[in-house]
Amino acid sequence: MSTSRICYRAGRYIFGNSRNVDGRISLFFPTGGRRTLTTATEGKTETQNTPKTDSPESSPNFEELSKQIQALAEEKTSLEDKYKRALAEAENVRRIKTAEVEKAKNFAIQGFCKDLIEVADTLNKATECVPQEEISENKNPHLKGLYDGLVLTENILQKVFKKHGLAQCNPIDETFDPNFHEALFQQEVEGKPPNIVVVVSKIGYTLNGRCIRPALVAVSKQKST
Repeated sequence: MSTSRICYRAGRYIFGNSRNVDGRISLFFPTGGRRTLTTATEGKTETQNTPKTDSPESSPNFEELSKQIQALAEEKTSLEDKYKRALAEAENVRRIKTAEVEKAKNFAIQGFCKDLIEVADTLNKATECVPQEEISENKNPHLKGLYDGLVLTENILQKVFKKHGLAQCNPIDETFDPNFHEALFQQEVEGKPPNIVVVVSKIGYTLNGRCIRPALVAVSKQKST
């Protein structure tokens, strides 16, 4: 056996060294006690592995990030406001267009209605010209048959008018309204307050509430003293 081998065994017998779990060497001396050897490299490693805990406020980029977050929040608020305004504007445009379409649909036949009104006026004048005594006493059955046919035609025509929103305006004994009536003259009428329709020369017509022909009327006036 070599001399170095003998010295190694003698050292282990005398000092009784052992290796810890963490790799450090512990020596047992005959006098008792245990000493652990730690290398300088291990101390440096532990020091280097210790993380530095810097607060977020001490970071040089914290203030810059805060400004960016604030700018993004302001931009978000601005975009939301613009989006809501755009929605409101689009809704207003939709309502206006819907109203225009409805208006065009309701008054598209206005010109045609004005032409038919002339036909209704002619039928009305024809029935008014027939003497009532000729048809009431059945003196002229042919005239009565013609009269009944004209009245029936006029009634059917008025039903068609009503179906399409066309209505007569006969304002006798009503207060004069310049939106629906056209005054031809004024006259004093006993027992009538001023500004009352007393005579209707021509019946007016409205289409879905809009006046397409005003009624031609005479209006009462206050008596002169």
